[in-house]
Amino acid sequence: MKIENSVALVTGANRGIGLAFAQGLLARGARKVYAAARHPSTISLAGVEPIRLDVTNPEEVAAAAEKAFDVTLLVNNAGVGHFGGFLAADAEDAARRMLETNFYGMLRMSRAFAPVLQRNGGGALLNVLSIVSWVNGGELAAYAASKSAAWSLTNSLRFELAAQGTQVTALHMAFVDTDLVRHVDAPKTSAADVVARALDGVAAGVAEVLADDRTRDVKRSLSALDAGYLPLRAA
Repeated sequence: MKIENSVALVTGANRGIGLAFAQGLLARGARKVYAAARHPSTISLAGVEPIRLDVTNPEEVAAAAEKAFDVTLLVNNAGVGHFGGFLAADAEDAARRMLETNFYGMLRMSRAFAPVLQRNGGGALLNVLSIVSWVNGGELAAYAASKSAAWSLTNSLRFELAAQGTQVTALHMAFVDTDLVRHVDAPKTSAADVVARALDGVAAGVAEVLADDRTRDVKRSLSALDAGYLPLRAA
C-alpha cells in the first residue's frame, strides 16, 4: 500500500510510538492523519487532525469510525503496560485492564473500521504488537498475554479481511525508547526507527515487520527445542 496520499488514523497518537507514527506518516506524504487520543488536547503535533478516542469506549469507537470515514490506513497502536507477574496481588485486575485496551480495543477498532477500509478500496490495517507476543518471562506477564491475544487476533483478521482486499500487517519489536520502559536497563530502539521499518513493511505489503535483531532472533527460535519463550536450561 502506498503511504503517500493515504488517509491514516493512529490510536494513542499523543506520545511514544503513536506520536512517532503520526510524524512518520506526515513525513511520507500522507494526505491526512487523524491523531487519536483520550484527550485531544494532548495532541500538539502540527499538521494532524486530533480526534477524541478511548478504544475501551464502544461509543467513542463508533463515533471515530463515522467521523474518519475516509481512512485508508488504520494504525492500532493504543496500548497500556504494567510490570508484574501473574502471582502478584493485582494480577487479575491488571490482566483485565490490559486485555480491555490491548486486545478488545484493537478488536473494536478493527471491526468498526473494516467497512470504512472496504468502502475506500481495501486499504491496510497495521497492528502494533511486541516481542512479548511470543515471550513471557513474568516481568510483564499480563501485558505479554494481552499482546499474545492481539497477535492471534491479527492473524485471524489477515484471513477475514482478505476478501475485501485489506492488507493486515503485524509489527513486533523489543524495547523501544519510550516512557513505558524508561527505567529498564536494556538495549532500546528509537521509536522513529521502529516506525520507519513498520511503514516500509506496509508499503511493501508484508504480513509481519520484525523491527530489531532481538525480535528476529526470537522469531527464528520458536521452532527450536530451546525456543526463546522457554527458560534457559542449565549447562
